[in-house]
Amino acid sequence: MKLQAIKTDRLYVKVAAQLSKLVSDGVISPGSRLPSERELAQKLNVSRPSVREAMIALELSGIVEIRTGSGVYVKEKKAFLVNEDKGTGPFEILEIRSILESEACALAAKNITDEQIQQLKDTIIEMDEEEKRPDSSEKADWKFHSIIAEASQNSAISSVINWLWELRNQSDLSSVFAARLREEGVHPSIQDHKDIVAALESRDSQKAKQAMLKHIEKATAAAATYFESDPFSKIKL
Repeated sequence: MKLQAIKTDRLYVKVAAQLSKLVSDGVISPGSRLPSERELAQKLNVSRPSVREAMIALELSGIVEIRTGSGVYVKEKKAFLVNEDKGTGPFEILEIRSILESEACALAAKNITDEQIQQLKDTIIEMDEEEKRPDSSEKADWKFHSIIAEASQNSAISSVINWLWELRNQSDLSSVFAARLREEGVHPSIQDHKDIVAALESRDSQKAKQAMLKHIEKATAAAATYFESDPFSKIKL
C-alpha cells in the first residue's frame, strides 16, 4: 500500500497557487496589474498579510513583478503552478514578534541590569555603523533584541525570540524580502531602539512594552508599503 504524507499548506501558498493558476489558464494575461491587496484579501477571504506573502512567493517564482509605488504586474504565462512552501512569511514572523517581544520587553524592564542597558546602547552604535556599509546586515539588530530577551530572565522566552530571528534567516520568503528591503535603503530605526532603551532604563514595564510594540508595528507598516502606491524607501523600520 502506497500512502502519501499529509501536508498542510501555509495559507499564502494556497493564495499563490490560486493566482498562479489564473495566470496559467490565461484568465489573467501578462502585463496585467493585479487587483489591490485589499481587494484580493476580500475576494479570497484571507488576511492582507497572507496576500502580501503570496505576492512575494509569486515574484520569487518569476510570475509577477512587484513595482514599488505602482503595484503588482503579471510577467508571463507560466506552465506550472506555485505550490511550493518557501518558509514562514515575514508578516507572520512580525506578528508573533509583536506579541512576544513586547511582553519580553515589559519583563526586561523589571530585571534588566545596568550592564545590559550599556550593552544595548553599544549595540545601537553598532547598528548605526552597519547601516553605513553597502553590505549592511541585521546582526546588530538581532543582538539588540536578543539582549532584551535575555534580560527578561525567562530562558523559554529568550530561546523562542532567538529562534524567530533564526527562522527569518532560514525562510526563503522572509530572507529574500528582508534583503530586498535593505537594498531599497530600509533599515532598523535607530530612534525606535533608543526609545526602547530609554523606557527600559526608566524600569517602566508599560512604557517598555509600548515602545517595543510601536517599533514592530512601524516595521510591519514600512514593510507593507512595498505593495502600496507610496514608496516605502523613506520610511524607517
